Amino acid sequence: MITENETLISVVIPCYNCSKSLTELHSRLVSTFNSVKKDYEIIFVNDASPQNDWEIIKSLKEKDNSVKGINFSRNFGQHYAITAGLSEAKGDWIVVMDGDLQDQPEEIVKLFAKTGEGYDVVLGVRFNRQDKFFKKITSKLFYMLFNYMIGNELDNRVANFGIYRDVVIKNYLNMKEQSRLFPTFISWLGFKTAKVEIEHAQRFHGKSSYSIVKLVKLAVDSIVSHSNKPLRFSIKFGLLISLLSFIYGLWIIFKYIYFGTPVEGWSSLMVSIWFISGLLFLNLGIIGLYIGKIYEETKSRPLYIIKEIL
Repeated sequence: MITENETLISVVIPCYNCSKSLTELHSRLVSTFNSVKKDYEIIFVNDASPQNDWEIIKSLKEKDNSVKGINFSRNFGQHYAITAGLSEAKGDWIVVMDGDLQDQPEEIVKLFAKTGEGYDVVLGVRFNRQDKFFKKITSKLFYMLFNYMIGNELDNRVANFGIYRDVVIKNYLNMKEQSRLFPTFISWLGFKTAKVEIEHAQRFHGKSSYSIVKLVKLAVDSIVSHSNKPLRFSIKFGLLISLLSFIYGLWIIFKYIYFGTPVEGWSSLMVSIWFISGLLFLNLGIIGLYIGKIYEETKSRPLYIIKEIL
């Protein structure tokens, strides 16, 4: 159980289409911290939600002075909202969780208890995910591809829900890359980490904002930002094509000299040209993605724009 009353726990919650769950989420968070006699602050970050999330956050602030609110000027994305919330967190320990009540507030006690064993990061493992079949499959495929490309071992059962020591978050905030994926950054930092099985709940209202198009975009951005393996694949594939072409050329010469077989005509030549041209455009596209990422980083724009803070 949590007994150190002087410890302040911050809770950072990115909000997008969460208006119907925020009031209950706040109530359950307050009950959880009151039951274990902990000082707390709750930081809601409104990622320009089309629903009335900001109005709900303002009403919660009026009732509870421990609530903070951050309102973006436009939609920047979940991981940028997490970064904004973390930059305002003052706690000795910081909890990151979603606002749709699939991450249950009561599980924070379990996560915090594990920190007593000397861990700097404790992640919640959704051993029985309450998501639709399509989301489970796409999530698993995303992590399989991502782990292969970056050489990491991220668990698709682990999302953002976890508790992090303040020194972990301070180092995370020193990372200024434009393309952000919170779990990857935390893994890269290398602090002592534990995992705890948690109960995962059904979505309180609505559906996930991550469509298949957004997942593909996130996968491409994340892979290009964290790995140069696609470039190495491009080089190896180009060498393979060159080797096969050279061997095929020798075979044609051999048949012509020893068997008198005439060189094949226009059709095979055009097919070869179109094939090689397609590969060249593919490779140029891969290189273009990396150049685009370099371009985005060199502009050094702010990660997000805050319209209002409560």
